[in-house]
Amino acid sequence: MSDQIEERKAKLERIRERGVDPYGWRFPDLTEIAAVRAAGEAREIADGEILEGDEVTFRVAGRVALLRVMGNLVFITLRDRTGALQIAVSKKSVGDEFKIIQKLLDLGDHVGVAGTLGKTKTGELTLWASQATLLAKAVRPPPDKRIGLTDVETRYRKRYIDLAANPESRAVFLTRAAIINSMRTELHARGFIEVETPVLQPLYGGAAARPFTTHHNTLDMQLYLRISPELYLKRCLVGGLERVYEFARCFRNEGISPRHNPEFTMLELYQAYGDYHDMMDLTETLIAGAARDVIGREKIMFGEQEIDYAGPWPRRKYRDLFEQHVGLKMDDLPALRQRAREVHIEENKLDDAVVINELFEHYVEEHLVNPTFVIDYPAPLCPLTRRDPGNPDVALRFELFVNRIEVANAYTELNDPAVQAETFSQQLRGEEGETMAVMDSDYVEALEYGMPPAGGLGIGIDRVIMLLTGSQSIRDVLLFPLQRPQQADPPEGD
Repeated sequence: MSDQIEERKAKLERIRERGVDPYGWRFPDLTEIAAVRAAGEAREIADGEILEGDEVTFRVAGRVALLRVMGNLVFITLRDRTGALQIAVSKKSVGDEFKIIQKLLDLGDHVGVAGTLGKTKTGELTLWASQATLLAKAVRPPPDKRIGLTDVETRYRKRYIDLAANPESRAVFLTRAAIINSMRTELHARGFIEVETPVLQPLYGGAAARPFTTHHNTLDMQLYLRISPELYLKRCLVGGLERVYEFARCFRNEGISPRHNPEFTMLELYQAYGDYHDMMDLTETLIAGAARDVIGREKIMFGEQEIDYAGPWPRRKYRDLFEQHVGLKMDDLPALRQRAREVHIEENKLDDAVVINELFEHYVEEHLVNPTFVIDYPAPLCPLTRRDPGNPDVALRFELFVNRIEVANAYTELNDPAVQAETFSQQLRGEEGETMAVMDSDYVEALEYGMPPAGGLGIGIDRVIMLLTGSQSIRDVLLFPLQRPQQADPPEGD
C-alpha cells in the first residue's frame, strides 16, 4: 500500500509540474450517466458509429473505475452515482490533456469528460471524448475490485471507502432516504407539519434512558443531549400546532449492539384529537406503505425469515400474550417473582411491573415475528400515558414488534396536569442517572394551559430500515456508527 501511495504522490507532483491543478474546479452542465445511457439506448447507433448533432454531445463526471491504456487510445470506465459508462480518450481528440490521462491517471481519480456518444466496433456504448479533465487525484488506491471491501470493521469505520467500493452499501442508504421521503410524503398528505425541537435540553425526559451530559460555558449550566423529543412536541400541541412530527436524532448513553446505537433516529409525531388507535392505523400505513412504494413488495426476507407487511396487523393485549406464553397469571406476583429467579432475572431489585415486563421480554417477544401491535400495557410502566377509564391499572399504549424487534411505541397521551404531576412524583428512580422521574415543572405548567386529547407515536427509523432492507445490524444502516477506538481493549464482560 505504501509503495502505491508514494507512486501516486509522485504522479501528483508531475501533474503540478505540467501546470495542472490535480484538485480541479467546477465542471458544469453535467448529465448523469444513467441519462446518457438512456439517450443512447433510445437511438439507433450502429457498431463503430458516432451519432451526430448537438443533442448527442454530453458532459459527464465521475470516478475512474476501470482504466485500459492502448497506446494513443485510453478506455476509462467512469462511474457516477447513477451508473457506469465507457469513455474513449484519444491523443488526437484531447491534445495536451492526453498525457495526463495516459500516464498519470489512476483508479479512483475523478475526471470530467465532454464528448459525443457512439459505439465501439464490439457494440459497447461509449462517449468519445473531446475534453478530459482531471478533477481530483486519489492518493490512496481503492480496494481491489475483484475482492471489494469485505472487512466489516473497516466498512463501518471508513464508510467512505465502503460507499465507493460496494454498490450494495450505497443502495441501502439510497433506500433509507427513499423510505424517509415516503413517510414524509404521507404525513404531509395528512396535514402534519415538520418541526425542530431542542437537542440540548436543561431537563431530559420522554423515555427511561441514561442521557449524555454536557456543559454550557457562557450560561454555566448543565445540559443533556435529548433522549426523546416528546415533551417539546407535546408543548407544540398546547400551542395549537395540532399535527406535528420530527425526524429526531436522539442520544442515549447506553450499550452498543446489533439493535442499539447511542445516536439514532426517531420519527416522533403527535395528533391532536386522536388516540392510540389512530396511531396504530398511521403506523401501519407508514411502514407498509414504504414496503410497497420503496421496496416494491409487502413480503420481505430478513435473513431466512419472510416478514409479511400486508395489513391489517393483529392487535394483541399485553395481558393475553403474557399469560399465554409465560403460563402464569399477571396478578400472581409471588409465582412471577419465582419464575423470574428461575430465568436469572434479579427480581429483588425491581418493581412488580418491571418484573412482569422482564418476563414479557423473555417469554413473549420471540413469538412476535410478523408485525404485531401489543396493546394495553401495565400502567406503572407508562407515566406519560393515559389510563383506561375502565381499568386504571392499564395504560392505553401499544408497542409494535416485527421479527421480535420493538419498532414503534405509542400512547393515548396523558393531558391532565394534576395526574401528570402525580405520576412524575411517584415514578421511582431506576439505575443512577436513568429515569423518567425528572420533574419537568414547565411541562406540567404547559398542560395547565390545556393540551387537547392526542395520540403520540415514536418509530425507530433505523430499525425500520434494517427490516425493510434485510440488514442484520443497525450499523449497516447508519452512515457513520459509533466505533470503539481502534487500539482500545473491549470493556470487561462485553
